[in-house]
Amino acid sequence: MDRKSFLRKSVLGGAALGYSGLVSEKSLISPKDAPSRPSGLRITDIRGATLAAIYDFPIIKIYTNQGIVGLGEVRDAGWIAQALMLKPYLVGKDPLDIEPILMSIRHLTGPGRYAGGYCAVDIALMDLAGKALGVPCWKLLGDKVRDKVEIYADCPTVLKQENLKSMMKRRQDLGLKHYKIDLTPPLIKNIEGAIVNNLPTRKGLEKWGEHVITARNIIGYDVNLGADHFGNMTVESGIELGNFMADPKYDLAYIEDVIHFTRFNAVNLNRQITAGSRTPTLNGEDIFSLDNFKPWMEQNAISIIHPDLLTSGGMIETKKIADYAYQYGIRTMMHCASSPIGVMANVHTAATIREFISLESHTIEMPWVDDLVTGIPKPIIQNGAITVPDTPGLGIEFVDEVAEKYLRDPKYLACKTGLFDPSQEFDTPITMMEAKQKGLIGGYHQTGGPWWHINDEGVYENQGGSN
Repeated sequence: MDRKSFLRKSVLGGAALGYSGLVSEKSLISPKDAPSRPSGLRITDIRGATLAAIYDFPIIKIYTNQGIVGLGEVRDAGWIAQALMLKPYLVGKDPLDIEPILMSIRHLTGPGRYAGGYCAVDIALMDLAGKALGVPCWKLLGDKVRDKVEIYADCPTVLKQENLKSMMKRRQDLGLKHYKIDLTPPLIKNIEGAIVNNLPTRKGLEKWGEHVITARNIIGYDVNLGADHFGNMTVESGIELGNFMADPKYDLAYIEDVIHFTRFNAVNLNRQITAGSRTPTLNGEDIFSLDNFKPWMEQNAISIIHPDLLTSGGMIETKKIADYAYQYGIRTMMHCASSPIGVMANVHTAATIREFISLESHTIEMPWVDDLVTGIPKPIIQNGAITVPDTPGLGIEFVDEVAEKYLRDPKYLACKTGLFDPSQEFDTPITMMEAKQKGLIGGYHQTGGPWWHINDEGVYENQGGSN
C-alpha cells in the first residue's frame, strides 16, 4: 500500500457505513439491548499492582459490593499512586455513573503520564459497566465497525543490523501488515559527518535510510512501515526527513513525533512540517483530551492522530477524539505499550472507530504477557490482528497467580505496592502536589529496572522482580 492510499483509504467507504456524529456527552452505558441497570451497586475499593515490563504495567482493580471487579491500567512508565489516590472519589459511588465520576477526578489529570490514573479508572469503570450490564465494552461506545483490529509492532533502537533483521522477522512471523522502527541519533552519532548540532545531515539521513532498507529487506514493500524517535528536530530538518523518506526505496508510511507536543508553538511547527513533507506525519501519544487534540486537527497540523488511550482520556474520550478527527478526514492509529488490559481497552475502542489504521503492540519480546489474562483466544495476536470480543466488559479475566511471578521489585517503585494490597493510605483525599511531595509520584517517567524479555541478541533474559 503506497503512502497516499495509507493516509486516505476508505474515507468515502467509512462515510458509507453511516456516521452518527460525536459520542454523546451524556452517559454511554444505556444500550437499548442491555439488561436492566443493577440496583444498589456500589464501589468499595481500588487496589493496584505494578508488573516488571519494558516500561512496566501499573494494573488496578476496582471492587464493588456485588462482587463485580473492573480491570484498569495506568499508562506504561506511570505511577500506580495516580490511580489509587482517586479512591475517595470512587468509594460509595455507583460505578455505572461513569461520566459523573470522571468529571469529579478530571482536575487531577495532566498530559503524558499524569493522565494515567484518570484513564485507568475510565477503563475499569467501562469493564465494570459491561460486566454488570452483560455487554461488551464496545457496545457502550457505539456500533462495531470491525471484528478484528490490525496491529503494528514497534521495534526499538537496534544498533546491529543482524539484530534488527531478527526482530523484524519475529514480527513478520505474527502475520503483521504494519511495522515501525526507531531512527534515532545513537544510530548515527559515531559516524563522521552524519550529525551536526544533534540534527542529521544528508549523510545521516542516508544512514537512517540504510536502516530502513534493512527492515524492508525482511518485511518487503507490501506492508506499512513507519519511523519514530528522530531526536530534537526542527521544522526544516523535519521537512527534509519527510521528503527524503518518501523515496520509493524507503516508502515510509509516516514519521512520528517529529516535534513533540510539549515544544513551544508545537501545533504551528508541526503544521509546517505536515504541509511540507511528502511523508505523512503522526503525533499525539502524550496529548490529553479532545480539547487539546482539536487544534491539531483544525489547523491541519497532523496527517494521522496517534492517541495513547491511557493518556488521551481513556475509552470514552478517545472515541470522541477519533470521531472528531473523522470529521476532518483524519485517520486514527493508537500508541500502546500496555498489558493485555490496556490492549483490550484499545481493541474495544478501535472496533467503533470508522477510519482506524492500526494499534501498537510493544510486547513482542515478552512472550509471558499473554498468560496474564484468560477469556480470549491465544496467542492474542493472530494473523496480524486481535479479535474483538463479544463477551461482557473487556472480555478478559486477570490471572493473579501469573502476575505475582512478574511483580516489579518495590525498590524500583515510587509507591511500593505488592499484588493488589489494601490501600488504606489513600482513604483520605490527596492532591497531585502532595503525592509528589510524599514521593508517591515522580517525574515524567517512572524509572524501571530489570524485566523478563528477549534481548537484542535474541536471548530470553529471566531477570527482574520476584520471578
